[in-house]
Amino acid sequence: MRVGLLDADLSWGNHANGRRYGKTKADIFPNLVLMKLSAYHKQRGDDVSLYMSFEQYDRVYISKVFSTTPIDRQVIFANEIYFGGSGFCIELVDGKEVYRHPEYNPFTGHLMYHTEAGIRTDPTRSGQKYIYTENLPYEIEHIMPDYSLYPTIKDTAYGFLSRGCPRGCHFCHVEAKEGRRSYKVADLSEWWNGQKNIVLCDPNILACRSWKSLLQQLADSKAKVDINQGMDARLLTPEKVEMLNKIRLSTIHFAWDDYRQKDKVLKGLQCFAEHFKRKLDKGHWAQVFVLTNYDTTPEQDLERIYTLRDMGFEPYVMVYDKTHAAPFYKSLQRWVNMRAIFHKIKTFEEYDKSKAKE
Repeated sequence: MRVGLLDADLSWGNHANGRRYGKTKADIFPNLVLMKLSAYHKQRGDDVSLYMSFEQYDRVYISKVFSTTPIDRQVIFANEIYFGGSGFCIELVDGKEVYRHPEYNPFTGHLMYHTEAGIRTDPTRSGQKYIYTENLPYEIEHIMPDYSLYPTIKDTAYGFLSRGCPRGCHFCHVEAKEGRRSYKVADLSEWWNGQKNIVLCDPNILACRSWKSLLQQLADSKAKVDINQGMDARLLTPEKVEMLNKIRLSTIHFAWDDYRQKDKVLKGLQCFAEHFKRKLDKGHWAQVFVLTNYDTTPEQDLERIYTLRDMGFEPYVMVYDKTHAAPFYKSLQRWVNMRAIFHKIKTFEEYDKSKAKE
């Protein structure tokens, strides 16, 4: 069988932004599902490669992580076309992102048929079959990823030790996709085989009952670990921070998305600052994601930014629905996220005045 793997965020996302396979988010962050599918089909003896336009395949897999990546309605030369990923499931409804499975085939516009296994199909008149599926079979989900699919990835392993989150934040899709509890899904050895670097993608590992043993696995690896998602600062305790001290952390992120959780978030961050033994982010404790343009006022956004900076953390502004956001939020994001400017110009008012003079 000839199998083609299409990373939509890499191929279509770059094309839409006028880029040609440069150092974009898709380059830096490979598609984990496609790497697992590649490993599975290579074990079966199939001919596997990244999809090339105008070449004929028996089966093509299309995976899309980011909802902002446009869908390219190009003709795909394959008998079977499987597609999935959160990028196909997120819609903007009344200014809010909603996670739901597609009723219509995004490539043909046809209504898809439902099967008992939760798979949605669209057999076209040409004999092609489009198949949408949301979960990988067990034997593929738990296979060692084929990191050679992305030659630019050097000595780095990517994966999840836990899934799900108990918080149920309205702006987040983890509850709809993975459930409202945190649970163990793998041991580190399942997707790490000695690489010097590890990128951990778990949505809320500190809420998982197995947090201690999972963090111990990261510590025992001796690899440099990037905790890629915003850890739940509200769950930090001296015991958990001490466990984080054992890991060779290269990067760690926290999040202060809900202003109303101010006291709990700041208590956790203070615990981290008191018990963590080294500063990771260029002289700062860690980076903290700050969600804006959702349910806070500009005054509350600035309060969070100034408070985090005063505590020795690096705020990083995330703008919800950036396409329709007011100019204030885009300007705020530029000021905070451009580190050199943020540390040189101490207040947003001063930055805003300097931009107005240009």
